[in-house]
Amino acid sequence: MPNAMPLPKYHQVYLVLKESLIEGDVGAKLPGETALMQRFDVGRVTVRRALELLANEGLVTRRAGRGTLSTVGQNSPLENSKNNRKKIRSGLLENLVSVSLSTRIEVIEVNTIASSLQVAQALQMKPGERVQKAIRVRSTDNGPLSHITTYIPALWADHFDPQALANEPVLVLLEKVGLKIGRAEQHISARLADAAVAPRLGVSVGSALLSVSRLVFDDKERPIQWLHGLYRPDRYDYELKLSPIGDIDARVWVSNEITARFD
Repeated sequence: MPNAMPLPKYHQVYLVLKESLIEGDVGAKLPGETALMQRFDVGRVTVRRALELLANEGLVTRRAGRGTLSTVGQNSPLENSKNNRKKIRSGLLENLVSVSLSTRIEVIEVNTIASSLQVAQALQMKPGERVQKAIRVRSTDNGPLSHITTYIPALWADHFDPQALANEPVLVLLEKVGLKIGRAEQHISARLADAAVAPRLGVSVGSALLSVSRLVFDDKERPIQWLHGLYRPDRYDYELKLSPIGDIDARVWVSNEITARFD
């Protein structure tokens, strides 16, 4: 395992083995501890900690004399979550709302603050104008999924108290105050979990996260929400399906289907 990666080695081994279980690359029985030590070039303690994490999630069972057995396909939590995944084929914003309705929200912070220069530029406001900043953690039955920070002009967010933010998606709340959701611009990159975010998502400091920045506009082309989301890549994936348009010498690829999937 690469020493430069920020994750502890046992967690790296755990993630690789979990992915193998998800993809069906592991049979009914996992390789023995010695084989895994050689495969990952790690010690026995590291392998055992990784297997303990898998066992704690109910993905494997460990029995003396029989080794480590996969429970995938035997009503395991992994199999149940795969069967219950929400796969929505719709527009970006409809997709986001549907995903939101299928998860739980913990509101960490809600404050009305003076907009910074960066926030003001994104929302086309004057620096110092009031915005609502909300931090929430979204979870599924398998644990934390995302850490979301949103900025909304205070004009529209006055009634978005912690209870409302915990019970309904922000886009639904915006529609309730009379706004019509239009389009969105989204940028996806990667970021490492810092000391504040890591414990909220149940990962180690320095773990790789999927980073999403999204600016939502209403039907009058006014920016109404700026969102920064950090997602656990082992529990969330975002898929675009592309179709070719144009002749072979001037062909472009455009997205015509969006799928959000999470565990």
